[in-house]
Amino acid sequence: MSLLRPKKTESVHPLDGVDAVLADLDGVVYQGPDAIPHAVEGLSRAVTEGFRTGYITNNASRTDAQVAEHLTSFGLTVAPADVVTSPQAAMRILTTLVEPGATILVVGGVGLTTEVEKAGFVVTRAASDKPAAVVQGFAPEVGWKQLAEASFALHDPAVHWVATNTDWTIPVAGGIAPGNGTLVSAVHTAVGRLPVVAGKPEKPIFEEALARFGTANAAFIGDRLDTDTLGAQRAGLRTIHVLTGIDRAKQLLAAPQGSRPEFILEDLRQLFEAYPATQTSKDGSETRVGASVVRMTGPVVRVVKAGDSRTDLVRAGSAAIWNSGLSIHALDVDPALYS
Repeated sequence: MSLLRPKKTESVHPLDGVDAVLADLDGVVYQGPDAIPHAVEGLSRAVTEGFRTGYITNNASRTDAQVAEHLTSFGLTVAPADVVTSPQAAMRILTTLVEPGATILVVGGVGLTTEVEKAGFVVTRAASDKPAAVVQGFAPEVGWKQLAEASFALHDPAVHWVATNTDWTIPVAGGIAPGNGTLVSAVHTAVGRLPVVAGKPEKPIFEEALARFGTANAAFIGDRLDTDTLGAQRAGLRTIHVLTGIDRAKQLLAAPQGSRPEFILEDLRQLFEAYPATQTSKDGSETRVGASVVRMTGPVVRVVKAGDSRTDLVRAGSAAIWNSGLSIHALDVDPALYS
């Protein structure tokens, strides 16, 4: 084996140097009604150790108070003000587009209507009420009639359109289900235009969180590369990816520039564990993290040593591929890295 040299001379911890921890919810803290193993333990420790801790969710179906109650049921200490929702970010945008007190056609549930009303707007469900804007968010009860009313209103180019988020999927207790992005796509197909988006990966939801928690130096924990990691990097936050939700090893290996997290964790206990340095051989062909070693010979990526940590193997494989500058589609990747 070629001599390896560390890129970093000292081990680091994922939360070194930050003063706030912001976490996604679905796939990070809970899946459906149940807490993800070790999530409560890790986040409770963050609070105990003095980190300002908040929660950011693209899911528009519930109010901040409902989300806080759900989190509190797991044993976390969470107030409604600790929860930043995509409807709140949508109001941040909407107030710049329409007059105070305007009528807004809402496609969504109580999580969205509550924020529209709190912002001083009038809620309608009918295009015939001539709304100044349409705001659209996910709720399980959204169906064809609401989508049709939005389409009727949006055929008028003067009517603004704000979407809370465009996630294609949402993790629920039964598995992975269609998200708000699929519903927004249905309206887009009908009207031939696109909305302004408030939630991840766009910046407004992160700007709302940073302003509320009074920090410019936060870490964000997510489980999706295309929304969580991409959005947090756009907003200048430290990015931590946890392998408990949507994106697992296969997606990490293929992550494009801009969606590559700085830290990869198996679960949230590892927030407080030393993060192993990435080492590369002098000729650049081998990458080691912990006891895991991956070799790249041209486009061929192979596991040399699996080591004793599945997470370290994913870290090593990801670093090797990312540093190669080659597209995942051009590589012959050892299935042991992602199976």
